[in-house]
Amino acid sequence: MTDTVQSTDRSLRIPELLAPAGSYEKMVTAIHYGADAVYLGGKQFSLRSRAANFDEDGLRQAIAYAHSLGVKVYVTVNIFAHNRDLDEVEPYLLMLQKAGTDGLIVSDPGILSIARRVVPDLSLHLSTQANVTNTASARFWAEQGISRLNLARELGIEEIRAMRAATGIELEVFVHGALCISYSGRCMLSNYFTGRDANQGDCAHPCRYSYALVEEKRPGQYFPVEEDERGTYIFNARDLCLLGQLPTLIAAGVDSIKLEGRMKSAGYVGAVVRVYRLALDWIKEQLFLGLSLDSLVLPEAFHKEMRKIGTRGQTENFFSTNPSSEDMLYDRMRLEQNYVPVGIVRTVAPLMIETRYGITCGEQVEYLGRNIEPTTVTIIGMHLENGTPLLKANPGSLVVLQTDPPLLSAERLSILRKEIKPL
Repeated sequence: MTDTVQSTDRSLRIPELLAPAGSYEKMVTAIHYGADAVYLGGKQFSLRSRAANFDEDGLRQAIAYAHSLGVKVYVTVNIFAHNRDLDEVEPYLLMLQKAGTDGLIVSDPGILSIARRVVPDLSLHLSTQANVTNTASARFWAEQGISRLNLARELGIEEIRAMRAATGIELEVFVHGALCISYSGRCMLSNYFTGRDANQGDCAHPCRYSYALVEEKRPGQYFPVEEDERGTYIFNARDLCLLGQLPTLIAAGVDSIKLEGRMKSAGYVGAVVRVYRLALDWIKEQLFLGLSLDSLVLPEAFHKEMRKIGTRGQTENFFSTNPSSEDMLYDRMRLEQNYVPVGIVRTVAPLMIETRYGITCGEQVEYLGRNIEPTTVTIIGMHLENGTPLLKANPGSLVVLQTDPPLLSAERLSILRKEIKPL
């Protein structure tokens, strides 16, 4: 869903916020924090086959829940199909249509052609896997019946603007999350190293492995590729983050901004969706006040919140210039986490959370609410549902909290987190 805002000189649309839903819980969390649409995979034809994903009943339940809150659901059917895959495509697409899917995300021309014939009324979105990097390609896919292009992650802002000028169909841009060390995800490393085909949805993520050099005649002797004696993560890209570029993307006419993370935790998904939702809402408020997009700079509070979410560091990738070695994380898989989600609110009266990390009485926790600044409280008491008091709660427990000050504005499905000392 996009909101139209009357600015000083023209109408501008606030883009749809499209969030990952690797499981039902992650979908619910994303919607709670303000996603306009979610994308998810079924048990077949999805490029995240090791996410929880959804069977037929799960898809129906997920779509019904999302629609009850005005949220759209797009289903990934974006593997590169082999002949062995084609027999099941037609019944699967018919099932998705019957379940109420709002759109299909496709990359394979064969699946696209089948979808146009079998479910002609379903909106078709072209996956980033199709690597749309030029205006001729954009026009071609529009002629094939595609209604939305998820542009390749290798485009800069000037190329995105050119795409907008060249075609009237919707443009979707990845703005946050993991980057593949390949062209928009078309990678064969996993296939060669492990036999797991990334283009069939079964990536083993070898780009995150630690590597060292071995000389052919010295088996067993490992030499560091960099100065770090542990080896180097030579393929490990930092995570994409275009949070600060949202005004520029809106001005460029982008229709949807997309967050990566179907394999991430509910805590991660909720925290990231929250920051982007609040940022889009802040921009909308500034436009209503008559400010221009080119004058807007997101307050530091937004970037501070983003730095609290565990990642591999941040890069704008190709947005302004070609990436360099500074956009890689060569010495470790990810940066040390200073904050971790500790629980998800299940009831508010009393305040009961499902714990995801250990907590103890006397600790401070942050409640992630509807303002960019989290609410900090101290846990002054805990007990189980049956009244048994606790000094410490382990992950996987349902725990009633007493806090100082009381969290009177807490909402069900919200996240609590705390600061930790990295190992």
